[in-house]
Amino acid sequence: MKGEVMEEKNSLPEFMRNELVINKQKELRQKKGYLISKRIFDIVVSLLLLIPLSIVFIIIAIAIKLEDGGPVFYRQERVTTNGRIFKIFKFRTMILNADKVGPLVTQDHDPRITKVGRRVRNYRLDEVAQLLNVLIGDMSFVGARPEVKKYVDAYTPEMQTTLLLPAGVTSLAAIEFRHEAEKIAKWTEQGLSVDEAYIQHILPEKMQYNIDYLNECSLKKDIAIMVKTVIAVLK
Repeated sequence: MKGEVMEEKNSLPEFMRNELVINKQKELRQKKGYLISKRIFDIVVSLLLLIPLSIVFIIIAIAIKLEDGGPVFYRQERVTTNGRIFKIFKFRTMILNADKVGPLVTQDHDPRITKVGRRVRNYRLDEVAQLLNVLIGDMSFVGARPEVKKYVDAYTPEMQTTLLLPAGVTSLAAIEFRHEAEKIAKWTEQGLSVDEAYIQHILPEKMQYNIDYLNECSLKKDIAIMVKTVIAVLK
């Protein structure tokens, strides 16, 4: 028994070695069939989508290049399974070095967003590039959205349990908070900085959705969330 506990701990980074995470890790190991089918689903569907969407990729890439000549993709370090750092793919929708001249969270009517970027964001097409992350294995179609390390450092032990699964392209939290910038604006109007508003008020609510998902995760639920996402985007 002691050896099993040590094995669980050793597979986790230092900051995740707490009782809640270790117990949840044991539970997830009982869902091996789901985890395997989830990965197979991710590979097959990402390949099937990348082929027809390649034209969309090319059109967006050309539009971004023509606007300011900068790089097509924006790559930022995020956190995924077991606290591993990876670089997320996104079509660049903001000015060059946007993260150096403003907060990590994008605000409503953010002046850093380019003209092309605003159109791409309206249809969430900037996220389509993450199909590459899904195919590689950094992400899954469904799971907690990957955060930057600064925000992961603010996780409670219960929030850390969500890092036992791959970060996701979509989630119930992402659907419910698709107008996140408006929610943040309400708090910044009360004197909080964007980061303070996000960490103190937005992040805890989003993470509760992610914790609930972790407790009920299944392939059937994943497909249901993907369908809800498509409906939300088309509204």
